[in-house]
Amino acid sequence: MKDLLRKIFGPRGIKITAGELAKKFGLQLKGDANVVINGIAPIADAKPGQLAFYSTERNSNAFKILPIEVLQKTRASVILLQKEQIGDAPKGATLLITDSPRGNIVKILGVVYAEKPRFGVSYFATVEKGVFWRKKRTCYVGQYATIERGAVIEEGVKIYPGAFIGRNVVIGANTIVQTGAHIENATIGSECVINANAVIGKDGFGYTRQNGKNVFIPHTGRVILGNRVSVGSNTCIDRGAMTDTVVGDGTKIDNLCQVAHGVVIGKECFLASGVGIAGGAVIGDRVLLGGHVGVSNGIHIGDDAEVGANSGVFRNIPAGEKWMGMPAGPGIEFFRHYAWLKKNAK
Repeated sequence: MKDLLRKIFGPRGIKITAGELAKKFGLQLKGDANVVINGIAPIADAKPGQLAFYSTERNSNAFKILPIEVLQKTRASVILLQKEQIGDAPKGATLLITDSPRGNIVKILGVVYAEKPRFGVSYFATVEKGVFWRKKRTCYVGQYATIERGAVIEEGVKIYPGAFIGRNVVIGANTIVQTGAHIENATIGSECVINANAVIGKDGFGYTRQNGKNVFIPHTGRVILGNRVSVGSNTCIDRGAMTDTVVGDGTKIDNLCQVAHGVVIGKECFLASGVGIAGGAVIGDRVLLGGHVGVSNGIHIGDDAEVGANSGVFRNIPAGEKWMGMPAGPGIEFFRHYAWLKKNAK
């Protein structure tokens, strides 16, 4: 029943031969080049007609290497693997050989399960006069989406139903804006993904106290997203008060995150779900922030630093260090405190 439901409602990929994949991605082929792939599955669950991959790559501690028995017992018709594992592959399977199965499976998934191209502007969309299109015929705008005058839409942009693009917003080439996303006062780079109901470019939580009352500070900055940035569903990135809020190339922000006014985030960072970054914080390149990490105002986190889940960062973190805890400190310090508490707790 489970397989039937997946067949009916699951993603449908194109049919492609092992030989075509080998040629397209420069893979070494061993076996039947004409075997047809009708889907991709985890190696332990794969069935005849499907492609699976096995890898001993460890690009980070998050990657787990499966037992070799999983490869030996797989029923997949086509297996993407490294040269070292050829001898452990089942007899009769067609092999696609590469130094990086993890890297290539990403590319193959993108081909096999590529979304069908969408073009054209829906009759039910609201597009004001004065929108600048780089190549309108390459773009898609769904029903009830709104684009205000002065917006710049580069080629290949996809704007899904119900999204809002405000005045003078720039959307870079091949960027996808999903249903319900709201963007104003922003410049979005190319090949970005703005997921459903994300809010980019609204005013930040900027107030001053005057005569015993909270007075809002007018915001004049923008949000600048680099290329290949992903913004999760229901995530908010506030515009700067007087400076810009900036997110660097390749950074991935999970669902339900908050990036406050004037924050600067570097390149190739990962922000897990629930991260909150207060105004003026500066996050370096390749930083990893675990789920529900909170970063205080004006904090600097150095390149390649990592912060464990549920930590509160109130001090600057030097480059390359791993911190955790509430308040956050170096990892070894956290574990010493934990060990002491466990030993002395009654």
